Amino acid sequence: MMTLKSIAYAAATAMVLSLPAAVPAGAQSFSDPQRGEIEKIIKEYIVSHPEVLQEAMAELEKRQAAAEAEKSKTTIKNNAQTIFSSARQVTLGNPQGDVTLVEFFDYNCGYCKRALSDMMDLMKTDSKLKVVLKEFPVLGPGSEEAARVAVAVRMQDPTGKKYLEFHQKLLGGRGAADRARALAVAKDVGLDMTRLEKDMASDEAKVTFNENIKLAEALGMNGTPSYVVGSEVVVGAVGLDGLKQKVNTARCGASTC
Repeated sequence: MMTLKSIAYAAATAMVLSLPAAVPAGAQSFSDPQRGEIEKIIKEYIVSHPEVLQEAMAELEKRQAAAEAEKSKTTIKNNAQTIFSSARQVTLGNPQGDVTLVEFFDYNCGYCKRALSDMMDLMKTDSKLKVVLKEFPVLGPGSEEAARVAVAVRMQDPTGKKYLEFHQKLLGGRGAADRARALAVAKDVGLDMTRLEKDMASDEAKVTFNENIKLAEALGMNGTPSYVVGSEVVVGAVGLDGLKQKVNTARCGASTC
């Protein structure tokens, strides 16, 4: 385990070793005793003022977060067509909305189940919001089977109305989701089961999964639910208020709405 003392020593050593690169060439010739004395002074200062390590770590985290945010913006911009307007996605809410919320989900994800009501509340209360759903089956064979049925539902229902009914019942229901349960839900919402079986046998599900997995990897997503809101990637279930804040930020930017 790294102790504060060992961290301080490591930081001091790193600072000392970086000194020659930070000063003019003519001033880089420190003798071993001089380098030892400099290291001692820095180490003693850090041990006496350990709060500087917290400040440095906070600044490092801030810079890393800013770098990740900028990387996400670039990735979203470069993949905007596939993220927001893919032919293999489900579009709900206002198709012409001024802000798009994209959710990557898994039918066996407990957090996705709890986040379902967040998405529904957002659509009910925000008439300008476009919502995109992308199957991201990462929790095993049952998840992939359920997602395959979902893709076939989407193929049969371009309006998204039946898909949403299917989605709510399957994701909102109890127990593990798999092929049998997903098919039962599809039948319950009144889909053409003969066509559904035919569409499930096509390559569309595989192509859809590959597209979504490739996007998720590019966006740095490693679990569900994960979102793209405007130009920001949001990983994890942040709750209704958190999503509202992200939507508002995307809509208003630096201005006040």
